[in-house]
Amino acid sequence: MPTATATPTPKAVIHQRYGAKAVYRVDEVREAVDGVCPGLALPQSTRCVYRCQLDIPGVLSVSTPGTFVRKKDAEQAAAQIAIEKLGIQPTSNIPNTPEEAWEELISRISYFFTDENFPTSSHPLVGHLSVTLRRTGDFLGKIPISAIIACDVKVHTLCKIIDPKAEFDPLLVLSMIYNAAKQSPGVSVSNRNFWIQSQRPYSPEAVDLALQCWSGISDPIRVEAVLIPCAMEDGPKMVSLNISENEHYMGDIALKLSATDPSHVLVSRTVDKASSEMRFYFPAPDVQFVSDLSKQLVDDRENRNMNCIINKRASYISGQTIYGDAVLANVGYTRRDTELQTDHVNLCTYYRILLRKLPDGIYKISKDSILVAELPCVYARTSWKGPSPRDLLCSFCRLQRLSEPYFAANRVSASCNVLGSAVGSEEMGSAKATAGNQCANDGRIAKENPDMFKCSVKIYSKKRDLLLEYSTDYSWSKETDAIQNSALKVLIWFNRYFKQLNTPVEKLYLPKSTDGFTIYPNIFLQEFAMCLSVYGKTSGGDSRTCSAVGYFSMDTSYQQLESSAFLTDIDGQDSGVFPSHGSLACISYSVHLFMKDSRKRYLLEVNNEFEFEIGAGAVRNQLESCATQLSVNQSACFVDQLSDRDLSLAAACELSLDLSKICRDSCVLEFSVKVLQVTEPLEDRMEKALFNPPLSKQRVEFAVRHINQLHATTLVNVTFILVPYLQVLACHC
Repeated sequence: MPTATATPTPKAVIHQRYGAKAVYRVDEVREAVDGVCPGLALPQSTRCVYRCQLDIPGVLSVSTPGTFVRKKDAEQAAAQIAIEKLGIQPTSNIPNTPEEAWEELISRISYFFTDENFPTSSHPLVGHLSVTLRRTGDFLGKIPISAIIACDVKVHTLCKIIDPKAEFDPLLVLSMIYNAAKQSPGVSVSNRNFWIQSQRPYSPEAVDLALQCWSGISDPIRVEAVLIPCAMEDGPKMVSLNISENEHYMGDIALKLSATDPSHVLVSRTVDKASSEMRFYFPAPDVQFVSDLSKQLVDDRENRNMNCIINKRASYISGQTIYGDAVLANVGYTRRDTELQTDHVNLCTYYRILLRKLPDGIYKISKDSILVAELPCVYARTSWKGPSPRDLLCSFCRLQRLSEPYFAANRVSASCNVLGSAVGSEEMGSAKATAGNQCANDGRIAKENPDMFKCSVKIYSKKRDLLLEYSTDYSWSKETDAIQNSALKVLIWFNRYFKQLNTPVEKLYLPKSTDGFTIYPNIFLQEFAMCLSVYGKTSGGDSRTCSAVGYFSMDTSYQQLESSAFLTDIDGQDSGVFPSHGSLACISYSVHLFMKDSRKRYLLEVNNEFEFEIGAGAVRNQLESCATQLSVNQSACFVDQLSDRDLSLAAACELSLDLSKICRDSCVLEFSVKVLQVTEPLEDRMEKALFNPPLSKQRVEFAVRHINQLHATTLVNVTFILVPYLQVLACHC
């Protein structure tokens, strides 16, 4: 049963109503504090407190009468005073039962069209209403039902309580709102289309206030959008939306989708950033009577007739079921402004959204290096740049509509483990007991070998079904390092899985691989079915395909470069300082797309200062090969194949040609690289990079092994045995 949602804070209520118009100004003041020992001649102490003033231009300005120890408390108090003066009723808790939610939905829709004060509010739906109030004829005051879906979050919440499937199906939400509107007093809906309006006209005063608050379009607006065909064999393409005066913007979208009228255009939830109005627009199915839509939905689901018209690419991106061709556009009304908000959406935007859903996509975008940066195969706090592996894994799970990953960090005793394993192989029981007592009692050894940490990770579906788990025998000295390294291992696994989507699913099952991964293929396939249809390529007509996960090596140690870059146009004098394994190289680079047939070059990506660790797999192989062949202040060029077309399209924000015509065979990538600086690695980082396990751990294991072999029982014997060996080690290290 759904749980009640907590009442929003006063500041959240003000933001919901007025958005960025509400300005908080917090002043810091010093306040005297009474002495704890009256009668003693001690200096009077003071403390820092805060008072807040809230300004809503054109509405009111209030100040807190008292002071507060925390800034947040002062802001909340000022917001509460404003709510009381404005007479805003606090939002009640969300209903707990479907019956209560249905009654609340009817009341909510009725409020939109019967309350005389609603046209003067800052609700985004008034923006849609103001357009129709400027019309004449039959469309005066009529708005599409989908406008309610786009503008009101509470309606969405109520629909999810009535039927949880509504979270993923906008068509089901449309059906619910239509049926609720038929029962709402003062609301009129048609049985032939999806228009909704008030049964009685608004008062002239309310209309004038709405038109004054929500400005119309004086000049036609041209907005770029992307059309994503339902057929997978057809690629996305650019379209232009032309929004004219007194015309609803869904009108031109309806023309692009060949919909019956604007009321037959449905909308998805916002895509990418929650602050934008970027959504998918798609046509509602044709029905003879709108009242039969609910019954048709049930029949079509039972017969699976709707699957053939599901837009898999749009559905995968939005997390909802999108039917037919879809238009991805950034246009709509918000509480933050009284004008129609528009922004261009191009093919680069579309491919960047797809890139963000990949395991390494957010990392590439955060580094502002889509064509060069790669997800590193090792994690080190000193050299890692950008979002942490744990944050990247959490973001990936959210974008894939999975539950938050579960991390279980466990403490293990490094000193006892080391000694116990070494002594355990010794046949002499007395030596084993002596070493065990020494491990328990010698505080100096425990101090030199502090407790270590291991971390396991589990990935669950939204329904809490386990689909993947990872455990490792490796341990780290810090708990955060254990969590971050385990998260990175899982990210690398997913990253390689997404790049190998062509092997039958039967090969997915590995009960317990040597790499520490256990996969549950049935659940895994269910959760990533839509992903497979977007990224994967079916073979032999069998749609049940995915990668041979687990069969690729999960060894994240440094691997040799697959291919060395052939350098041309080497420029600059040899300074003698070359990037080496474990060092930090700072470079500048640019990437151009070269069209073989037209002999034209187009700039895709440029970065004037990019830092990465040599040997960590943080960049593409050819570029690292190029950097290691150059010294500081030297530059060179090399050519690489266009291995990933979509990745190049995501990077090509300023490309001026039709991106959909780019072909792998007719294009190559030209890289220009210059080494700016090389920072030699610290001793501990170099040790970890060149020695596995680190030398410090090898020394301890060496000492313990010889103690056990020579049956040393006293500290004097240990010192006598180890001093010669340690002197030799010191000379060689």
